[in-house]
Order: sequence, then C-alpha cells, then structure tokens
Amino acid sequence: CLLAHTYDNNMSVSDVSWIGIIVSAAVTFVIGGIWYGPLFGRAWQAANEFSDEYLSSRKMGVVFGLSFACSLVAAIVLAMFIGPDAGVVFGAVAGLLAGAGWVAMLTGIQYLFEKRSLTLFAINAGYSVLTLTAMGAIIAALQ
Repeated sequence: CLLAHTYDNNMSVSDVSWIGIIVSAAVTFVIGGIWYGPLFGRAWQAANEFSDEYLSSRKMGVVFGLSFACSLVAAIVLAMFIGPDAGVVFGAVAGLLAGAGWVAMLTGIQYLFEKRSLTLFAINAGYSVLTLTAMGAIIAALQ
C-alpha cells in the first residue's frame, strides 16, 4: 500500500532534514504569494474588510519574518509527524490530512463562533490544506 508507514516514536528534532524544513517553509511563501495575490487576494481583502491603506501601512518585514518562523515550526512538527522513512505519497497525504482534518476544521470552529464568512474560511483553509500538502511532500522527498 502506498500509504503504509511505520511511525518511529523515537523521532527528534535532530532527525529531521533541515534542507526539507527550509525548502518547505520557503514554499509556503511562494504558495501564499500566488494564493493571496492573483488568485484570491481581492476576495480575501474584501472578506476581511481591509482597505489598501491598511494593508500598505503594515510592517511587512515583521509580518514576513514572523510568518517564516511560524512556517519553520510547522515544517519541523510535520517532519516529526511524518517520520524519517516516509515516501512522498505518504508525506503529501499526511500533509493533506493535517491541513483538512486539523487546521481547516479548527479554523472552521473559530469562524463559526466569530461569525466569519464562508468565503474567508474557504480561502484561508484552502491555503492551509494546499500548503501542508506541499510541505509534507517536500519534507518526505528530502528526508
């Protein structure tokens, strides 16, 4: 079975592929730039009621720096979850399931209580699912 995988519960941070971690964290920026730019940027901005002035007033160096740090943490945890011997298919499926089953569902709960729009949920959850799927595949390929 393509998804067969034995979990190594002795995995530690020192066992992860740092090249895979850095590459997968960097890919989140590529995906995010396309996702929140030409694909869904205007819809995301409208769903959040962000003005162009508000967006241009932000300290983007800080936003990008902290975003990259968060991406690194997510990649490290995903790598530890996937394990050192996973194949690319398992890594991608693990990322997909983490994105769709955990991140999107927990985001959905928050959005229900906050009465946020289905459009915003679809944009943000879709980004998480796509990004974690790509990260899982990259991490597994570079282990």
